[in-house]
Amino acid sequence: MGTLQRLLDRLAGGRAPAGGPPALVALDIGTEVAKVLVASVEPGPAGGLIGVVRGVGREAQGLAHMQSGTVSDIDAVVENCRRALETAEEMAGRRPAVGVVGIAGELVKGTTSAGTVRRADAHRPLDEEEFARIVADVQASALTDAEQRIAWESGLERLDVRLVHAAVVEIKIDGYAVSNPIGFTGSHLELSVFNAFAPMVHLGALQSVASRLGLDLLGVIAEPYAVANCLDVGEMGESGAIFIDVGGGTTDVALVRQGGIGGTKMLALGGRAFTRGVAERFNLSFGRAEALKVAASFGGELPEVVDRDALTGGLREDAQVWLAGVELMIGDLAAGELLPARVLLCGGGAQLPQISEVLEGEDWWRRLPFSRQPGVSALAPPDVQGVTDATDLLTTRQDVTPMALVHQAIIIDAITSPPQRAMRRAVKSLRL
Repeated sequence: MGTLQRLLDRLAGGRAPAGGPPALVALDIGTEVAKVLVASVEPGPAGGLIGVVRGVGREAQGLAHMQSGTVSDIDAVVENCRRALETAEEMAGRRPAVGVVGIAGELVKGTTSAGTVRRADAHRPLDEEEFARIVADVQASALTDAEQRIAWESGLERLDVRLVHAAVVEIKIDGYAVSNPIGFTGSHLELSVFNAFAPMVHLGALQSVASRLGLDLLGVIAEPYAVANCLDVGEMGESGAIFIDVGGGTTDVALVRQGGIGGTKMLALGGRAFTRGVAERFNLSFGRAEALKVAASFGGELPEVVDRDALTGGLREDAQVWLAGVELMIGDLAAGELLPARVLLCGGGAQLPQISEVLEGEDWWRRLPFSRQPGVSALAPPDVQGVTDATDLLTTRQDVTPMALVHQAIIIDAITSPPQRAMRRAVKSLRL
């Protein structure tokens, strides 16, 4: 039984309303909006659990509260999240004590690391203790690489970097793929693990926010990882997809191949960059530029002094700059291997029509290892597996990420296989 199930069993007698299921909180602290979902955890098909969203809260962030997906004013962000949480709790009619918080930002690094270990005794069946040691070695090496990359990109040496979470992507013994290696014999064990790392100052700020909200954290989850794992496995298919989550301050890209996440990249360009472009071109305040950007994108009325063609043309120019950064990230994730010809969009910034227009253009994908032009489509809340919306308020692309966090919260501790237990031990040890 996972930690979440034990907590739910314990809470069911107290914190949940009489006769009602226990609940959890998913907190998506965005650059533009703090989003909170309160979801009841109920029995699902085949004895599993599903999340039913009962309450939704949203609170706008101030311009100085968040920068590029990271908290810059803890007090202000706590207050924004508190108001959003109170709204969601009132709507849901319950006050959960447990939850998850999403993490994103330019210095959050998600990579898939592969390691091959030659076992001393190929004839001895692999046990859980030996496997845990192998996982710990792979994780320690990945942490060193992440520290070096983050230090180089930030320009700061001796930056305290922590493992946020990890997941097994693939296991092979003597070239034979297995889902659970315990009990197998063999001389060579190949292990591919997805790891998400973040600077401690960033991770600590999110933990402080959750603590001051009175939440017992089940986990801090890399948002691109949650989004990339929110679809049904059958829907994803063997070819995989490229997920692009366009937020207010950042754009997160995740690559999924053959059912496993290949890595994530984050770019410090999101919806705010488009708004700043409008403000600079027309000498406007940020708030006025945001209103014009939305009006131009969705066919709203514009003041006579602003030319619609000039405004939409400027947004398209900024979208081309954004695409150049996304192209670089996808190229890094590809590592020379063939990319899946499917791009899935989510996030509030992805509602700008210029985003889809440039992705559907004829040129950029030819510079990357695609076999053909990728199809571009948008993720919608109903696409998130294991989560349903009882409020009818989750209708747009920006709602996919918090719903994906609910899905991840439910499964994060429900898996009790030896590989996942080894992952949890590694995460715990590298967080100390």
